[in-house]
Amino acid sequence: MTELPKLLMITGAVLLLAGLLMQWIGKLPGDFVFKRGNTTVYFPIVTSIVISILLTVLFSIIGRFK
Repeated sequence: MTELPKLLMITGAVLLLAGLLMQWIGKLPGDFVFKRGNTTVYFPIVTSIVISILLTVLFSIIGRFK
């Protein structure tokens, strides 16, 4: 049960970093934006791939210390 607070703190830190990256990176080439009338749909495909790669590397590094 002592691992749950540690896991929650790591998850919170990762989400915070992902949010900061989204603010700094913004829209990357390859992210699709469709505008029609009053409707805008945004698909951050490339941004999602970059964040996925970064999180995979981060979790693999954290996993080695367990």
